[in-house]
Amino acid sequence: MPNLEHVLVVSLEQAVAAPLCSSRLSDAGARVIKVERDGGDFARGYDDVVNGDSAYFVWLNRGKESIVLNIKDSHDAIFLQCLLSKADVFIQNLLPGAAARSGLDSAELRREHPRLITCDISGYGDTGDYADMKAYDLLVQAETALCSITGGPESPGRVGVSVCDIAAGLNAYSGILEALLNRERTGEGVGVKVSLFGGMADWMNVPYLYQVHTGQTLGRHGLHHPSIAPYGAFPAADGKMVLISIQNEREWGRLCVEIFERPELEKDSRFDTPSKRGRNRAELDEVVRTSFLRLPREDLMSQLRKAGIACGALNDVEDLVRHPQLETVRYSAAGGPITVIAPPVQFSDGKRSYQRVPQLDEHGDAIRKEFEE
Repeated sequence: MPNLEHVLVVSLEQAVAAPLCSSRLSDAGARVIKVERDGGDFARGYDDVVNGDSAYFVWLNRGKESIVLNIKDSHDAIFLQCLLSKADVFIQNLLPGAAARSGLDSAELRREHPRLITCDISGYGDTGDYADMKAYDLLVQAETALCSITGGPESPGRVGVSVCDIAAGLNAYSGILEALLNRERTGEGVGVKVSLFGGMADWMNVPYLYQVHTGQTLGRHGLHHPSIAPYGAFPAADGKMVLISIQNEREWGRLCVEIFERPELEKDSRFDTPSKRGRNRAELDEVVRTSFLRLPREDLMSQLRKAGIACGALNDVEDLVRHPQLETVRYSAAGGPITVIAPPVQFSDGKRSYQRVPQLDEHGDAIRKEFEE
């Protein structure tokens, strides 16, 4: 279902956020021309673990065309302007102010090309004291207080994937789709702006509201919930961890009767309401631990599922690789064919095909020949 097959995207991009956005547009059928600097997008060199290629790069750059341009060179700058005159979407995530200094101010571009949709991706937005701050993912995790609620009670933690970049890229993607839909109705392009800080701050709304309305922080609770109990990870007899989440009284009753085999606990005065279970978490967790240690994880999870108790295995990445629900797609990179986890959206008319990852400046000559006036 290539809905965007007639859309031309020019993306002056690097790292994660903008490439994620343009890769989703490419998946949807858009033609994406990736503009790279001399030496290429530095994400090409993050690592070499995928047959000599970077894991980040091969994940985020399938199906694109690559051209190297020096936007400070007058000839290349003129060519880029020519390219943008034919584009539907322009994406950039350069350092703050760099695009404008290079003659690529979004508002000016839209004045020259009224149908153009521009998307500026920044760390903290283009105004305010933080506008000129570099914004790598971990820094934004810290600035948005995500680290303060991640990890165990002993110390803050980092979310182990680039959540701020990923959030920004997905926000940019959804904003561009809205802008394309609006252009179908009005004939005019609009500017879209997203920031890593803004995207992650939005995800922090529950801790924010808790702080504003109670004056207290949610704190760090590791794999346990700050207020709901029992809710967390507990060892089975084989040492493997199982998570459970009890959300209502019906589940609590089944847990007591069918798993603990202690029906009297359902009406125990320490545990007979959600708030009491939260206040008496330490005692309740000990009940859960004692019960769960009777069975290995596979048998325990079978019983939990049969009883209708929400549960999950605390997997490592090796377990994810073998997970029965995991779907993958296959395409080529410079080092050869690769398999990656499939994009999460599925369509009823069948699977999409995914094109290979471009080598640096692989399409430069062809693109110049096509668009030079």
